[in-house]
Amino acid sequence: MDSTGKKMEHRKLGLAGPAVSAIGLGCMGMSDAYGPADRAESIATIRSALDAGVTLFDTADFYGSGDNEMLIAEALRGVARERYQLSVKFGSLRDADGGWGPLDGRPEQVKNFLAYSLRRLGVDHIDIYRIARLDTAVPIEDTVGALADCVRKGWIRHIGLSEVGEDTLRRAAAIHPVSDLQIEYSLMSSGIEEGILPTCRELGIAITAYGVLSRGLLSGHWRPNGKTDFRAMSPRFQGEDLVANLALVERLSALAVTKGVTASQLTIAWILAQGKDIVPVVGARQRERLAQALGSLAVTLSADEVAAIDRAVPKGAAKGARYPEAMLRRLDSERAKTASA
Repeated sequence: MDSTGKKMEHRKLGLAGPAVSAIGLGCMGMSDAYGPADRAESIATIRSALDAGVTLFDTADFYGSGDNEMLIAEALRGVARERYQLSVKFGSLRDADGGWGPLDGRPEQVKNFLAYSLRRLGVDHIDIYRIARLDTAVPIEDTVGALADCVRKGWIRHIGLSEVGEDTLRRAAAIHPVSDLQIEYSLMSSGIEEGILPTCRELGIAITAYGVLSRGLLSGHWRPNGKTDFRAMSPRFQGEDLVANLALVERLSALAVTKGVTASQLTIAWILAQGKDIVPVVGARQRERLAQALGSLAVTLSADEVAAIDRAVPKGAAKGARYPEAMLRRLDSERAKTASA
């Protein structure tokens, strides 16, 4: 049950993947990117999610350089393995100062990364395993081929992808079935609707959507606070772009008030309404925020209400890119748009 007492809905991850809770929990912020987190509260949030019926927990071996996997292992210790599904990314290299290196999708490295994740998580298999970003130096066929071998060995159950474009999706799916594509999707980042989402639907690949609250902008309660985290270098959180984006949020918040829900609940409900093949992954770090997000499951939107939300935050209205330019250049999902521009 979620915080409203409603039984958790489940959605299937594509033709090849498992059935998972309609909302997943993204655990990155508990160890990385958004400033200090309360470890005890993070663990309590994971356990509360499990109690509410959340089955999908998303992490990466590079979140906190392994810390996030160990935190999840601690939170889920003693829980029957069939009660939860782990979605894990690999391939982004880090250094001892927390800096970022290149991507590594070489087949021999796939199995190396996996071995360490299995140990840190304390499990004998990972449900969905995916390279975090496309390694342009390695054909996707080689990376997916190595993942397919891991499936055959029982080390992973399903293969996912993250932030790749249509061509890469097709090439990967030709080697092995792909359960889902993890990619940013929100009212402020709806570019996947142009080509990536239709391609996924053609191939029977689900979407696990991250950034559904646009890193807090769409929550309705975010305010500039001078703290330094990932948002300090995000174009959408800078100067006049931020002012324009917060004006969009005010319009969304006004709609939420008339509906009797929060802006974040309205935003997540909008994502849920885009199709049964889309699973939002929310990055709640506190039980209060988790309960609010799960409350969106009880929000039903009519066609007129969806249209009103689309008018409040029109497609393409967000100011500033979703990542700094250097990071955008590393996204296969963005390269095709750049090339055609």
